[in-house]
Amino acid sequence: MAEYDGRAIANFVLDYCDSRGRPVTNLSLQKIVYFCHVWSLIELGRPLVRHKFEAWEFGPVLPYLYREFRAFDRSPITGRSTQLSRIDGRQAVVEYLFDSQTDALLQKIIGFYSQLRTSELVKLTHADDGPWHKVWNHGGIVNPGMRIDDSEIVRFYAKARRPFLIQ
Repeated sequence: MAEYDGRAIANFVLDYCDSRGRPVTNLSLQKIVYFCHVWSLIELGRPLVRHKFEAWEFGPVLPYLYREFRAFDRSPITGRSTQLSRIDGRQAVVEYLFDSQTDALLQKIIGFYSQLRTSELVKLTHADDGPWHKVWNHGGIVNPGMRIDDSEIVRFYAKARRPFLIQ
C-alpha cells in the first residue's frame, strides 16, 4: 500500500480536470488533493500523500506543491508538476500509476470536488472543529509548521457524509 508524492496526485487531478474542461487554480488544486488524501484515509484506510498538509490561511496546503504552481497565481494551471530525473538530471513530469482501487476512488473524489467553486472548497476545509480549524486555531499552543495530523483528519471525516458518492 503505497503513499504517493503529492506532485503525482496533483498531475492526476490536472489531467482528469483538463480532460473534462474544468480549469484548476493553485488554490483549488490544493483543496482537491487534500480531499483525495482525506477520503483515502477514510475509504481505503491509508494515507494517499506521504507528506503532511499544513494549515495555511485558505486551508490545507502541501507547501512544495504550492511553490510548484504559484506562478499561475489565480489563473488556471496549464503545466504539470516536475522533478529532477535520476537518469539524466533534467526536469521531467512526475508520473503516476495507481492500483485500480485508488484510481477509482480518485476519479469519484475529483469528479465531485472539481465541480465546486474555489470559495466552496475553502469553506469545506474550514469546517468548525475540522482538522484545519483545530490546527489554525490552536490557542497559542506551539504547533511548528502548522501540520495537520492524519489522526485528526480521520477523527473528523470518519463521521462525515461522503459527498462524492451522491452523484
